[in-house]
This record gives sequence, structure tokens and C-alpha cells, in this order.
Amino acid sequence: MSDKYAPRDWQPHERPALPGSASTPLHSTRRRIEYGLVGIVVALTGGLSNALVTANLTYLQGTFGAYATEMAWLPAAYVMTNVSANLILVKFRQQFGLRGFTEIFLALYAAIAFAHLFVHNLGSAIAVRAAHGLVGAALSSLGLFYLIQAFPARHRLKAVATGLGLSQLALPLARVFSTELLEFGEWQGLYLFEFGLALFALACVLALKLPPGDRYRVFEKLDFVTFMLFASGAAGLAAVLSLGRLLWWTSTPWLGVVLACSIVLLSAAAIVEHNRRNPMINTRWLASADILRLGLVILLIRLVLSEQSTGAIGFLQALGLANEQMHALFMLMLLGAVCGVVASALLIKRERIAEHLIVAVAAICIGCFMDAHATSLTRPEQMYVSQFLLAFGSTFFVAPALLAGLGRVFAQPGNLVSFIVLFGMTQNMGGLLGSALLGTLQVAREKFHSSQLVDHLVLSDPQVSARVQAYASAYAHTIGDATLRQAQAVRTLGSIATREANVLAYNDVFMVIGCIAIATLAWILWTLVWQRLNRPLAAPAAASSEPSRT
Repeated sequence: MSDKYAPRDWQPHERPALPGSASTPLHSTRRRIEYGLVGIVVALTGGLSNALVTANLTYLQGTFGAYATEMAWLPAAYVMTNVSANLILVKFRQQFGLRGFTEIFLALYAAIAFAHLFVHNLGSAIAVRAAHGLVGAALSSLGLFYLIQAFPARHRLKAVATGLGLSQLALPLARVFSTELLEFGEWQGLYLFEFGLALFALACVLALKLPPGDRYRVFEKLDFVTFMLFASGAAGLAAVLSLGRLLWWTSTPWLGVVLACSIVLLSAAAIVEHNRRNPMINTRWLASADILRLGLVILLIRLVLSEQSTGAIGFLQALGLANEQMHALFMLMLLGAVCGVVASALLIKRERIAEHLIVAVAAICIGCFMDAHATSLTRPEQMYVSQFLLAFGSTFFVAPALLAGLGRVFAQPGNLVSFIVLFGMTQNMGGLLGSALLGTLQVAREKFHSSQLVDHLVLSDPQVSARVQAYASAYAHTIGDATLRQAQAVRTLGSIATREANVLAYNDVFMVIGCIAIATLAWILWTLVWQRLNRPLAAPAAASSEPSRT
């Protein structure tokens, strides 16, 4: 009897690229199309799980009868489990096989989506979102594996770029059509759609299975110790970043306690892994200069991309616009994201990864500075070009960022888990950190601008007095008492001042994001120039060390 954990005797074109991935046999054109369609369904299914809730958080608030700070636990719970899921899922694929991984986690996804239909309170909804975060991480990689089967070997990079980009389309896609689902059946309309999509994806993968891969005995007892420490620490950090700006950092003592505990837990996980003979997370490799630079670049790009969700959408919502009034903007954002995926897939090359990142950051930078001159009269039409550029950059940068690290992983496959954890942390935590920093900056700047404006709103100023009298006259037909009219006019002027302070604060946020984007772009350019200047010096040394081929 053959050992199921022994590597198979693959043909050269069939050999799995990395441990835990599927083999790549030759397929007919029809079968490749089928794999591509299933990959699209699975990738979008995993992404829409969180996107449907994130895009409609304000509307779900009334359904659950909860405060905004309580509703923030829904997306936070998803990230709390999603950020550490790959720590264990990668090894699960390697030891138990990709087919078992596929069927188990998609069945779990469908079961959890079905449980959504019976959620009637916020507590149970948070628990279900946390479970979905774990399973959603599995579907993201599963969609990528299907799309790899859809492309011939010479276009494997295009498959990676397409698979990674599709998962980024979920949020703009959810914003486009989810309002109709709410009109159909309120929150149950969202969950019913999610359940149907999960069943459809499950049927697809059962009908078209992935080719087998090698299986290895990879789990060790200390893996679960590391996972518990890392998952707990990452979950606490995600909770603090998600809720800090809403509860306010210095006004809620438990935020500090949770942050301190998270730092201790993550440090303990790092210590355990640093002293292991066969670590799951290679701390020495992650601490190398190249990997640290790559992680920081991904983190900064993900941070500036928060301009789209926290900045532009938050700005328009602060002006009183609802999702229906931003539908055309959402369509253009989706179009920009699709263009980013297509362009990335068509142009991706290993030797051009740095150039891809430069183009993505440049597009983001231009979009940020275009938004930095908004006024209270700005409407979605004035943000079409800027948000298109930001959406384009958000999907155009993902594949080059991942491939930049995978190139180093192919040389040392044992570092696969380490890199996947790094990439997931920078993606998830970068988004949360961006929202936390930008939201905090907006609040602080709004208070500053509000104090500056209010200082000049004195009734002794003729212009202020005339404005108050004009507002009072507008209420003459509804408020008979002159004193009440005057008080209402003053309140109206105060609300207008608050609105203008918010506009100025958002302009400051856009400007800061643009400056961070410029700094990131300058750093990437400097690194690229430095490497190219040193390349001619390194080439002769490398050539002299090679044995003669003649």
C-alpha cells in the first residue's frame, strides 16, 4: 500500500508549484473555461461574504436596533478571525489535501450562510460573522487555485493576477446591487442571497473537482500553541483598530487593556516560533530587509487605499447622501477595479513588478489630490475620475505585491506560511489601520476647524447677524414666536458651520493620504534606482563565480 503522504511521481508540467497547491495537468479548452467560471464564482462568493455587510452597515443598524459602535463589531468580528485563518489553513491543505479542504470549507460556508437566516439579534450576528471570517479566508485561496487551472503554464502569472483581483471586486460590486436586496427582504434579503450563492459555489466545486496534489505530514503540537497565541493577539488588535475611533481611544479604558494583551500574545507567539527547530512562522526570514521593505510597502498602499471607503464615501455620507444617490459613482468604482484586474493580468511580468507598484501608487496619489479640494457643494459627479483612479490602483497593485514575495517563497517553500501570514496581516490590518488613522484624523481636524469657525460667528458681526436674520425669516411661516425663531436660526447657522468644518477636515484627510502616497512612491522609486545602480557591480562578480560552461 502506498503512503498517502509520499510525493507522487509527477510529469514536469504537472508538478504542484508549492506544497498544498493542486497539480497542473493538461486540460482541454472547454475544461479550462469551466475551471475559470468556477474560480470566478468561488472568489466572488468568498469576497461578498464581508462586502455585503460592510456596504450596508448603516441600513442594518435599524434592523438590529443597535448603536453605530455596536454595529462596528460585525465587520470587526469578520477580520478578527480572517486575519489569522491562513496560519492553519495552509497546513490543512498540505496535510489533508486540497479536495478535502475544498468540500469541507465550502460546506461550512453554506451552513453558516444558512444560519444567517435565523439571526435575530446582534450577538448571534457577530458570532456568525466571526465564523464567516474563518471560512472566507479558505474561499479566497480556493478561487485562485481554480483560476490557475484555467490558464496554460505560460500564462500562470495572469491567472494569479486575475484570481487576486477578483477577490478585490467584492466591495464595489456589493455597493452596486445590494441596495436592491435590502428592498427585497431587508437584512434577510442579503443573507438569502449569500446562502444561495454559497450553495451554487458548493455545487460547482462538487461537479468540477481540482486535480490532486501532494500531501505531507506538516502539523506539529506547537503549531496549535502558536495559532492560539497569534489568533488571540491578532483578534484583539483588530478589535482595537475597528472600535478605537468610534469609542475614542482615551475615553474607553478596555481598549488599552486589550491592546496591551494583544501585544503580549503576539510577542509570545513570536518567541515560541523564533525558538522552534521547524517554525510555522519563520521570524528570521520575516525580519530580513527585503521582506520588511515589502511588508511596509503593502501596508502603506493598503493604508492610503482607505481613502475610498473611509474618505470619499464617508465624506459624501456626511453631506447627507444615501447609497441610491451614489449608484453611478459605485458603478464607476467597479469599472475602475475591473480595469485594474484586466490591466494587471495583461501586463504582469516578474521583471516589471516594481513598475506595476509605481503605476498603482501614482494613480492613488493623483486621485487623493483631486479630492483634496472638495466643498459642501461637491457631489459624486465631481469624484468620478478620482475614485476611478483609486479603484484602478486598488486592484492593480495586489498581484505584483503578492508575486514580489512569492518569488522568494519558491526558493524556500518552507516559508510559505510565513509569507501568507505577512500578506494577510498587511492587507487586513492595513485596511483597519487606515480606517482608524483617517477616521481619527478627520474627527480631530473637524474639532479644530469647528472651533476656528465658531470663534468668528459672533452676532456683533454684521454678516453673521444678517445671515441669522435671513434664517429667522425663513422660519416665519412655521414658528410664530420671535424668540424661538431666533434660536432656531442660530442652531441652523451652527449646523452649517459643523458641516463646513467636516468638509475642511475631509480635505485635510485627502491631503494627508496624498502626501503618504507621494512618500511611498518616492521610496519605491528610490529602492528601484538603488537596485539598478548596484546591479552592474554585482553582475561581474556573479559571472566570475559561475563554472565555465564550455
